[in-house]
Amino acid sequence: MPSPAISVSELEKYFPPAFTGWRALTHPVARATEKALAGVSFNVNENEAVALIGSNGAGKSTLLRILATLIIPTRGRATLGRFDVERESSGARRQLGYHTGGDEGFYARLSARENLAFFAAMNNLSRPDARKRIEAVAELMGLQNDLSRQVRTFSTGKMHRLGLARALLHQPAILLLDEPTRSLDPLAAAEFRRLLKEDLVRKGGATLLFASHTLSEVEEIADRVILLDGGRLVAFDSPQGLCASTHTVTLEAAVASLVGHLAPAQARA
Repeated sequence: MPSPAISVSELEKYFPPAFTGWRALTHPVARATEKALAGVSFNVNENEAVALIGSNGAGKSTLLRILATLIIPTRGRATLGRFDVERESSGARRQLGYHTGGDEGFYARLSARENLAFFAAMNNLSRPDARKRIEAVAELMGLQNDLSRQVRTFSTGKMHRLGLARALLHQPAILLLDEPTRSLDPLAAAEFRRLLKEDLVRKGGATLLFASHTLSEVEEIADRVILLDGGRLVAFDSPQGLCASTHTVTLEAAVASLVGHLAPAQARA
């Protein structure tokens, strides 16, 4: 049996409390009290699209940031391919493309082409390969006529497209996307969903883990769905399986049912 593309085992993340003024100097910061993830475990298979859903603060972005090697877990283990994200982070980074709609990180006075060329070099692409990939991802994201423009002139939607283009530059085996269609207009969002499911996952063989608040988007793209609530994994099944297990017709109703059944147990605890 092949190894999973993404493996998460008993992952926990606690953040220290935020203090200001004199308390920031006197409080033992190492005493972590805010729970973001609590014992999350799951596997994502190669060439599978999996969605992370849950309310704000459920732990979706924290989980993606750990997998992207941007923050270190408090406990537990996660791997991308055969690489541990904490102990073999450089190898893990070669496997992944990561994008969040709130993360820009571009050089505003450089053109889109110059920015993409810089990030291509950071991913060890040769100049000829970088030129080909820049043209390819620009066409995919509808930016072929904007490559010579300074990034500071881009709208929010075009900045988002540029970030997605950067994530795809080095043809990663694993894509980690946080709300991938945020800031895209409806037509662009529909086209990007098709790109993700058809071109990158089904035809390209990529593995996709993405967070979304749009359940219709989840049903369209995801083979399976992870429901997080309060940092805990509540359910992990196909959209159809979640509906069947809760005796509901829609994914929205299934999620409401699962979280609703969880709330009384949490209150008793």
